[in-house]
Amino acid sequence: MPRDHRPAKSVRVLLAEDQGMMRGALALLLGMEPDLEVVAQVGRGDTIVDAALIHRPDVALLDIELPGMSGLDAAAELREQVPDCRVLILTTFGRPGYLRRAMEAGAAEIRECDVLKASVDGATVSDIAAQLHLSESTVRNYLSSAIGKTATRNRMEAMREARQQGWL
Repeated sequence: MPRDHRPAKSVRVLLAEDQGMMRGALALLLGMEPDLEVVAQVGRGDTIVDAALIHRPDVALLDIELPGMSGLDAAAELREQVPDCRVLILTTFGRPGYLRRAMEAGAAEIRECDVLKASVDGATVSDIAAQLHLSESTVRNYLSSAIGKTATRNRMEAMREARQQGWL
């Protein structure tokens, strides 16, 4: 019987994406990471909180636009009803004002800010991972997410933008 190479503690992920093919691909890719476990998948925004209450994920990865309720509105409800669940917002189509609204809605992951702060002196991904006790892939994910949310090109620009916006 093949051994499962997952660490003792995996990050439990709820995935909300209305396009089934995209949701399945994301679940497959996330499931390939040894420290991630997709515990729930939903295709509608109005089912996110119920799924989170049942499956108790550590992180909810939410599409910004979903039928029934937007990912941003669901993030606000999660913050109230499942406060231990962190939220990451994703979108394939950025719209003006959405990134700012996502940050203001509390979708800014605290760890994204921690990773940006840790990279201030040009630290490598490996250095940041060791300092924050995270895997290198998790650090890369947080940096990528922060860069996307700030609509910048790299982590140094993301850090400057986050500081200007008062997020750091």
